Amino acid sequence: MEYRKDFLSCLDSDMSLKILMCLDNPADLVRVSCVSRSWTHSVIANGLCKQLCLRMFPQLSRVALVVELNQPGAKEHAEVGSSYSMEWLALQREHRVYAYLGRALMSSFAKNCIAKTVGASSTDNFPRESIDNTLEPRDNVAGRDSYWSSNGQIDPNVPETLTYELVSQICVITEINIQPFQAHFQIGSPIYSAKSVRFKMGHPKASLDAVDDEMFVWTYTSPEFPMSQENQLQKFKLPEPVLCIGGILQIELLGRVQRQEMDGLLYICVTHVQVLGGSLSPAFNVDNLEASGMFVLQRDRLANYQPVMTSENESQEISAEQGGPREFRQIVPILRGQEVGVVEDDWDEEEYEVDDFEEEDAL
Repeated sequence: MEYRKDFLSCLDSDMSLKILMCLDNPADLVRVSCVSRSWTHSVIANGLCKQLCLRMFPQLSRVALVVELNQPGAKEHAEVGSSYSMEWLALQREHRVYAYLGRALMSSFAKNCIAKTVGASSTDNFPRESIDNTLEPRDNVAGRDSYWSSNGQIDPNVPETLTYELVSQICVITEINIQPFQAHFQIGSPIYSAKSVRFKMGHPKASLDAVDDEMFVWTYTSPEFPMSQENQLQKFKLPEPVLCIGGILQIELLGRVQRQEMDGLLYICVTHVQVLGGSLSPAFNVDNLEASGMFVLQRDRLANYQPVMTSENESQEISAEQGGPREFRQIVPILRGQEVGVVEDDWDEEEYEVDDFEEEDAL
């Protein structure tokens, strides 16, 4: 029989942990957790799936608790067991939730995530020039120009904001696209763009009795991007994908560049807005958002997550580079100890069972 040696057992715990943390795919971490009892303990006890998700999306540092919905046996486990076994079950639950979350976060996102408008800081002629017009991709509807317009200002430094509600309370956002409005009905066809833009993401305040006028808690603020005075959809790609917790996105329009000849005031006008990314709901959701920004991360075992691909070719490329659903389902036989070549010498399946990644529930 071929002799096999667990090389991690020859290293100190810190060095072993550094090696395991080099893995950057949640599927690999799940496989590693099934090699042996000691590897299982290293991956789960050190929360390596959670750490991987935190490296990808720092916004997850505000997770106060993870919860599994519709998880078989959860109620029984909650009622019986020693404090140690309960602690281990909690670590296993966290391992499962973050493993599935990590896989979802590595998917490709290319969908407009705006569900509806919340409001604008000002509107010149309501409702004809309402923020609702920015959801319409066409700049002319039924022979009438479609756009949002701010109030006119003398000071070019007065900012404006457009606030939107996203399709779910937990979305990955990669890019925001904005098209300034060109007034062809005015002399010279002026373009009412802003000088620059900035983006905020967050959630509504838990208390409606806030002492200030701010309705939201912002957990992310982007760098400032310059905006061109051009009548085209301008793309503002975020430095890194952002996990929007709470489902609110605000566009800050900074600096006015175009003065209206009729009244001599400076305006900002927008034809269309897109917020590109993807929703992690219904497989994942958040709850108990507070003013501090802490939240409960929920995973529904019965809900399937379906990533959005921009095209068939891109779908094939991502499957090749990151592994698609079929690749992730291959974890199931590994979790059940059926993979050839794994170290089985000290595996205690009953004590360290982590085969809750059922094939029909694979992401």
